Amino acid sequence: MLITLSIYTVYSLIRNANEGSATSAFRNARALIRWQKDLGINVEETLQDWALDVRPLVIAMNYVYGSLHFVVTAGVIIYLFRRQSDDYPRWRNTLAFTTVFALVGFVTWPLMPPRLLPESYGFVDTLAEYPTFWSFNSGTMNEVSNQYAAMPSLHFAWSTFCLCALLPHLRRAGARAAIIAYPGLTLTAIVLTGNHYILDAAGGAVVFGLGYLVGQRFTTAGRVRLRLVGP
Repeated sequence: MLITLSIYTVYSLIRNANEGSATSAFRNARALIRWQKDLGINVEETLQDWALDVRPLVIAMNYVYGSLHFVVTAGVIIYLFRRQSDDYPRWRNTLAFTTVFALVGFVTWPLMPPRLLPESYGFVDTLAEYPTFWSFNSGTMNEVSNQYAAMPSLHFAWSTFCLCALLPHLRRAGARAAIIAYPGLTLTAIVLTGNHYILDAAGGAVVFGLGYLVGQRFTTAGRVRLRLVGP
């Protein structure tokens, strides 16, 4: 667990210290919107407009966005560490490499999220407009957070990690249904709150896939070395 927490701490420090310029972040956002239009998936503003008419839904999505991604991911890691020790190293490494690959994206391709686009784009920063634990506009969060760390969506990458790591160990139908629905809930939250585009979630899926492949390879190599030097 100490290794996992250390990796996340270092990741957070590097991410927040490497915020791209507003100009490049806006330029990248316009390019991404064009790509989404070409693909026929530029639906974020329409979906948010619909959600804004259902205030309880927006507030619920604020809490999902602001808390579940860390709470559920930490819970899965703790569960694997305590109850599935044979499986834990593989998924610990997967999470670490997924996070590192996401960091590369944040640093090399800053992206302005929908909530920070000019008013003409029609988005609302729901975390600022509706009650929640915190907002990016609060003094502390505005100073320490990298607000252009949108591509890929680490929220979606981590939720996919939770699904793949936990599902094989669940037996109860209710628990399996909940973890299967979790990435979909996360996608809904990141879009309705104006924090991510659809393609950000696709990017999150890609970095998770890369993280899994490299994490699997790294874990296998480590186990081979242990067998070679063991009794």
